[in-house]
Amino acid sequence: MFGNLKYTFRGGTHVNEHKDTAGLQTVRLPEPATVSVPLSQHIGAHAKPVVQKGDTVAVGQVIGVVENGLGCPVHASVSGTVKEILTRHNAQGIPVQNVVIENDGLHTMSKDIKPWGKPLEETTTEEIVQIVRDAGISGLGGATFPTYAKIQSAVGKATSVIINCAECEPYITANHRLLLERSYAVIQGLEVLMHALNVKEGLLAVEDNKPDAIELLQKAVADKPNIRVCVMKTKYPQGDERQIVYALYHKEVPAGKLPADVGCMIINAETAAAISRAFYRGLPLVSRIVTVAGDCVKNPQNVRAPLGASYRELIDFCGGCVKEPKKLVSGGPMMGQAQWDMDAPVTNGTSALLVFSEEYDRINTEHSPCIHCGCCVQHCPMHLLPNYLAQYAQARRYDDAAKLDVMSCVECGTCSYNCPAGVQIVQYIRVAKGALRAKK
Repeated sequence: MFGNLKYTFRGGTHVNEHKDTAGLQTVRLPEPATVSVPLSQHIGAHAKPVVQKGDTVAVGQVIGVVENGLGCPVHASVSGTVKEILTRHNAQGIPVQNVVIENDGLHTMSKDIKPWGKPLEETTTEEIVQIVRDAGISGLGGATFPTYAKIQSAVGKATSVIINCAECEPYITANHRLLLERSYAVIQGLEVLMHALNVKEGLLAVEDNKPDAIELLQKAVADKPNIRVCVMKTKYPQGDERQIVYALYHKEVPAGKLPADVGCMIINAETAAAISRAFYRGLPLVSRIVTVAGDCVKNPQNVRAPLGASYRELIDFCGGCVKEPKKLVSGGPMMGQAQWDMDAPVTNGTSALLVFSEEYDRINTEHSPCIHCGCCVQHCPMHLLPNYLAQYAQARRYDDAAKLDVMSCVECGTCSYNCPAGVQIVQYIRVAKGALRAKK
């Protein structure tokens, strides 16, 4: 259907996809009685609360601001009364202030929400940056880097804008459903970014395991000569921005540099849709699509949930657990993080909630010593030597690991996935990277 040419990169691996929710319509979570909205859902400084206990808030009202440095404002995802402001640990174990809002069920919208008043053609780059910043948009693919800063850093450098629709992690289909249900918003967001950066080329990069989305997007951009759909070979970690740049342009992003340094700006599909909503409707980021799946979940599906809703509420909405859960993962099974709190809140970076049983989580390969088979080296998308990096980490020879460029590891887990000895290579590498950061 799409021809023989499919963009790809060197290394990587094909993992079991488990895209069981791809054919299911996204459903909206009934608004919970309370939400706990973290005041840090992005890379950068934590926001400070601008509301206090007892205040009445509306949907989209600013409840936290970052006064200095990199960061995004945070908005109320429901209307109601501020019940309390408390500190709880986030997915990384870092203490973060949360604004707990008691929902009044009225869904009263903030009076500050209104569409941008000028046509896109008359809007300046600075104005678009401010719109995106005010909307509190950060990378919804999981990285959560403030999008306004990403736009600023690409001005004068980028010659193309790429919408990352790869969604290469197993189980996750949130972007796939977004492309099928609201492709117009993704394309609008792309056009806003192209105008902001004054570039003439926009790309929609989609893996070939989404033929329905590819066909729909190709029809949608048929009359847009500056935008094209690029079909990529399904391979993990195709969604990594460095691999996308190489696949599409055969350019390598140098260590320590960003895609903008080689002429590319890359934005996740749901981030692009959020930019469209902010520009054309004035809506800040107050909800996102979350794939709820795993062998424990009774009715896996994609759920649009308000930020601050608890993991437990999403899982219960999907029928609860039919098996005893062993592990709860926020994000995909390859790069996601195991969680310890079922009542933790959904944030900008929560692309999926996966619940696995003891049977599924059992390690299939007994751990044995590394035999230097080179399998991890063959599959590493960053062309590193994961076997040596892991051994240096085990021996606490972190400076030697640094000489082998350990900081360039993207922690995709491809090495561990393919290791016949069952060595958890990426975990050792994370230890080495953490030690080197602490040393600095």
